[in-house]
Amino acid sequence: MPTAVALTAALALVLSGCGAAATEPGREAAPRASASPGAEGGRDGVLHAAVRRLAAQGDAPGAAVLIRREGGGTRYLASGVADVRTGRRIHRNDHFRAGSLTKTVIAAVTLRLAAQGRLGLGDTVEEHLPGLVRGQGNDGRTITIRQLLNQTSGLFDYTADPALARQLSAAAGRTRTPASLVRTAVAHPPDFAPGAGWRYSNTNYVLLGMVVQRVTGRSYATEARRDVLAPLRLHGTSFPGTRTDLPDPHGRAYTRDGGAGDGGARRDVTDLNPSSAGAAGELISTLGDLTRLLPGLLRGKVVPRAELRQMRNTSASDGRYGMGLFPVRLACGVTLWGHNGEINGSYALAVTAPDGRHSLAYRLNSTAASGLTAETSLLEAEFCPRR
Repeated sequence: MPTAVALTAALALVLSGCGAAATEPGREAAPRASASPGAEGGRDGVLHAAVRRLAAQGDAPGAAVLIRREGGGTRYLASGVADVRTGRRIHRNDHFRAGSLTKTVIAAVTLRLAAQGRLGLGDTVEEHLPGLVRGQGNDGRTITIRQLLNQTSGLFDYTADPALARQLSAAAGRTRTPASLVRTAVAHPPDFAPGAGWRYSNTNYVLLGMVVQRVTGRSYATEARRDVLAPLRLHGTSFPGTRTDLPDPHGRAYTRDGGAGDGGARRDVTDLNPSSAGAAGELISTLGDLTRLLPGLLRGKVVPRAELRQMRNTSASDGRYGMGLFPVRLACGVTLWGHNGEINGSYALAVTAPDGRHSLAYRLNSTAASGLTAETSLLEAEFCPRR
């Protein structure tokens, strides 16, 4: 499935879209043993092996996964280290950057406002942000809120702009405003006419963050804390804004100069001004919070049922993406719902069964492209029915 592109070569900032690898047609599901203590230990062995492969494939010092099952408690597995200098292990409650999982929260906030009648999904961008989306064939009068949510606006993804990459390379810690990111995007022609195709673009969710602020008079972060994070008790999740450090406890985040696998030096990139990600990817979270976010969402605890159906409607994308959620179809016939995210030095995926009773989140402390085969193995080992 498609994956978003790097924001800058300097920051290696990727706001990853739907990139789970567990959709390979015809791939055999990993066998599941019978439900006995010995079999359960065997399954954990498969999971441990998958976690080790995730770290290796992602060129990451460490990897960790948390599995939550209603009535079955939680399981935590980890491999490698959180800090290559000290050898500190990855802790279950460590904070890390969650990248484009931000979009799941922003979509929920936007759909809550729609349910309250404070905006309409058919509203145009121009109605809320007059004059902002203009030029090079872009026209906010023809783009709707629905098209921003489901990635059918056609707007160029600002993260693909080479001039922005050069600017951030020269001043990596500089604060970027949402309006400046949108101006970068609309300096390029659209990829297609609004509604005429589907393409993942971080510009869409930066605009949604601006719409939320215009409609409510408060920042998208404030709205998200009140309407999503607080009701779901996601106490380890935050919107850092321009804050460069991570809350304690946390490990370190790493990337390779020139990209993973090229033999370049491993670089510590833990401190980061995430304003260039904004409403498309600035979220900080924990594994525990991510395994509660999606179940709470799919059970209707923050978004009304009608709007939740919209989140899971993938008809505009040929089954690839809904609104801040995408389906992960396993070879055994099981479909999960979730999102992934990648930002400088961190990759994460969070998924849940449709009823919210079985969820998984994992993370790598590196900048690593999605589509890892070990990701498929991990999900199939945990979610495919026993044979």
